[in-house]
Amino acid sequence: MTSERTDVQVRAGVEGDLVGLTEIYNHYVRETPITFDTVALTPEDRRPWLLSHLEDGPHRLMVATDTDPEAGDPEAGGGRILGYATSSGFRPKAAYVTSVEVSVYLAPDAGRRGIGTLLYEALFEALAGEDLHRAYAGVAQPNEASVRLHERLGFRHVGTYREVGRKFGRYWDVAWYEKEL
Repeated sequence: MTSERTDVQVRAGVEGDLVGLTEIYNHYVRETPITFDTVALTPEDRRPWLLSHLEDGPHRLMVATDTDPEAGDPEAGGGRILGYATSSGFRPKAAYVTSVEVSVYLAPDAGRRGIGTLLYEALFEALAGEDLHRAYAGVAQPNEASVRLHERLGFRHVGTYREVGRKFGRYWDVAWYEKEL
């Protein structure tokens, strides 16, 4: 999937993406309450996470890259990584197998270009043939851009966990969104 308006290609993630994906994630670890991890991770720390997202099945990893092959690592599939979206297990008990938790992370300079929408659309397209019933997304508050993205893609707010995480010396709420698949 390529979009001329954003010069972005969306593809399945590969092991060669690990360093770039970790750099994006660590920005959110260090600078924002968007993830509740509090210590930056190494690529080796993130390897099990990457390997848990297969090319088929309900747990996927979609990566958005700049279409300029000179902008990134050719072994990782071309241009610079602009962001990624994942679907992961929602809860570990067997009855939750038809539910996934989804998330999207963008490089700090990649916002407001429609990349989050492209990533989620590609992810949901890839999941269309899977035995899935619902997708859930937790959005640390405040995060109006993420709320707008999820609502635009058909998610509806189903509740908020108040002061569920502590980071940067304060408590943060997480709003939960649900999408029928």
